[in-house]
Amino acid sequence: MTRILITGAAGGIGQALLAEMPNGHDILATDIRQPEGMPESAEYRPLDVRGDDPEMVIGDWKPEVVVHLASIVTPPKGSTREFEYSVDVEGSRKVIDACIAHGVRRIVVTSSGAAYGYHVDNPVPLQETDALRGNEEFAYAHHKRLVEEMLAEARRERPALEQVVLRVGTVLGEGIENQITALFRRDPLLGIRGSDSPFVFIWTKDLARILLRAATDGPPGIFNVAGDGALGTRDLATALGKKVRWLSPWLLKLALGIARPLRLSRYGPEQVRFLQFRPVLENAKLKAEFGYVPELTSAEVFDLWRKGAGL
Repeated sequence: MTRILITGAAGGIGQALLAEMPNGHDILATDIRQPEGMPESAEYRPLDVRGDDPEMVIGDWKPEVVVHLASIVTPPKGSTREFEYSVDVEGSRKVIDACIAHGVRRIVVTSSGAAYGYHVDNPVPLQETDALRGNEEFAYAHHKRLVEEMLAEARRERPALEQVVLRVGTVLGEGIENQITALFRRDPLLGIRGSDSPFVFIWTKDLARILLRAATDGPPGIFNVAGDGALGTRDLATALGKKVRWLSPWLLKLALGIARPLRLSRYGPEQVRFLQFRPVLENAKLKAEFGYVPELTSAEVFDLWRKGAGL
């Protein structure tokens, strides 16, 4: 039996993890709202990572393991960079500090392949030893990089706190809809000339099972999380039966530079890098050292999502 506290448990990944949890563990699901369909063996407490809740709840419940999922992946309408930083970075600091203060044995953190950044000179594929260069212009990528820098400091100064850091690719599963899947619903698809814009996917259930292993009998360490293979723009178009509208990167940057100040687009010129230089994650360490082979490849995950989306 392991005593496990989950932050961000009401999100899609948190609920998938709760669904995979076997009987025999003490589970505390925390979030600003209660997750749907919680297993009978789990209890819920409200926890906002931006305030004093991490210190109070972790100090009171005394978990052995904390699975830290709370993060702003898809910003809600009206969100600000300051709000996202308060959740992603300051909230993570408060969770890490509470874990150290109250003798938590292990923390499991969902980082992202975005922490490597979107750069023309990124190695393909990226390995866990490659530099983290999350671009400052992308809040999510920059914040994940900053959180990983905090975790690296904690590994040096507080080695008693075991860490499992998961650098996750694009998560897909039946029913998932977000700013990434919105790209796949375009017809024709948008393509950037000179770039294949590869995506690596991980199935929601595979990620949940990886998190469960990380929280129980898996080894500590840093691991890229993605299914085998990658799908570029042409592969996605073939799978969807759509054509591609190939645009010049400079023309698209110019158009977005005009459109965002006029509030015709929520994205600016920097978004072109997001499409041009997507990180491709090597998953060999996940399979060989962590001991988990994803059930679905990137292509199979995308096909599962495509069918569920009716495309």
